[in-house]
Amino acid sequence: MPEGPSIVILREQAAGFAGRRVLRVEGNSKQDIGRLANRTLRAVRSWGKHFLLEFDGFFVRVHFLLFGSSRINERKAAPVRLGLGFSGGEELNLYACSVRIVEGAPEEVYDWRGDVLDPAWDRALARRKLKRHPQMLAADALLDQDIFAGVGNIIKNEVLHRIRVHPESRIGALPPRKLSELIDQAREYSFDFLRWKRAFVLKKHYQVHTKTVCPRDGERLQYRKQLGRAQRHAFWCAACQRLYE
Repeated sequence: MPEGPSIVILREQAAGFAGRRVLRVEGNSKQDIGRLANRTLRAVRSWGKHFLLEFDGFFVRVHFLLFGSSRINERKAAPVRLGLGFSGGEELNLYACSVRIVEGAPEEVYDWRGDVLDPAWDRALARRKLKRHPQMLAADALLDQDIFAGVGNIIKNEVLHRIRVHPESRIGALPPRKLSELIDQAREYSFDFLRWKRAFVLKKHYQVHTKTVCPRDGERLQYRKQLGRAQRHAFWCAACQRLYE
């Protein structure tokens, strides 16, 4: 599943389509995508894991789910969920994703203070939200898009290892300093992810995600295929990541 940094990169790559008229629409989405034809794409935006195409009076929300992908000015051998054609033969093609047309403007739906990669990010707001869920697991908290929009499973695993917190620790049991570290690193690691992804070196920086040995102490990592409410893959070190209960 593409995480927030990957969506930011797609937003940047597709930014050149903003201000241009859609000349062709195709795809197997069940939404009324035909209404996009001959309309001007006003802006290309993102919020967390959502890729947003803004038109006058409505916008298209795209979520790439587990296996979604995109192509700009090229195609892949798969059915197009939503394809937009522009002048000069340029095109934006989206595959295996969720497409939804939402009436109104993105500002009426999204609070950019919750997006860890947005300039409007509000750490104090994230802290207040976390305080309301003392029994929530740290792993689930990081994946909660209402609190940390854009954080996905890779970031979750790496942040918890970076701050030495076991994924099954309860939010209410974390000392104030550890809670601050969790909030700050959710944002800081997301920017590290973005920088490494742009340089095509992201996987070289994995410390625990998909790994077998902890680089910090040499202990064999723990792995669970489904952990927490989110039931996502978890990798952690039992030696250096403390369980707060």
